[in-house]
Amino acid sequence: MATSTLPSPTAGVAAATATVPPEDLWRFSVRQYHAMIRAGILTEDDPVELLEGMLVTKMAKNPPHRLATRLTRRALEALLPEGWFVDVQEPITTEDSEPEPDLAVVRGTERDYAERHPGPEDLALVVEVADSSLQRDRTLKRRLYAAAGIPVYWVLNLAERQLEVYTGPTTSEADVPDYQHRQDCSPEDEVAIILDGTEFGRVTVRDLLP
Repeated sequence: MATSTLPSPTAGVAAATATVPPEDLWRFSVRQYHAMIRAGILTEDDPVELLEGMLVTKMAKNPPHRLATRLTRRALEALLPEGWFVDVQEPITTEDSEPEPDLAVVRGTERDYAERHPGPEDLALVVEVADSSLQRDRTLKRRLYAAAGIPVYWVLNLAERQLEVYTGPTTSEADVPDYQHRQDCSPEDEVAIILDGTEFGRVTVRDLLP
């Protein structure tokens, strides 16, 4: 298990949008995004999610991605106590975004969210399974999850067969929100599942990988 430093979480986004000055981008609020969904302008078949006010195309999922998502869900559900559940590829709502992480550990029961999506205060962990999405997951997604104050963020990096564990969000008050700590976990490593400061078990990284 190693600790390392990554480039700023803005680096990949800056490169991707270099031809469009940020001041020329029109950003939607979460309220406007919801209004478009209610009006049928956007439907569940449209492959987009709201990230920092921008409509961003969701990455396609290949068989290894699908398998890793299922394996991780199974491993997490085996350890969660009553009062928590695992959501899979469903929206969460932050101040300026509505991402759909591959997995999220959510407080309460599914029925608690009949009228709203989970918010940062409801989440203990979000997980992105990364293959073609690795750059986005390490930059844009990492920044917005840190800004929301989500305590633990996992990037299950299929290409390098490791689990990247990010902790210590600096939240939106920082100039560039980020996580203060990153650990790279190899397939042999075990990772603790911590909810409200209490460890409920450990998962072995190899059990999450296809």
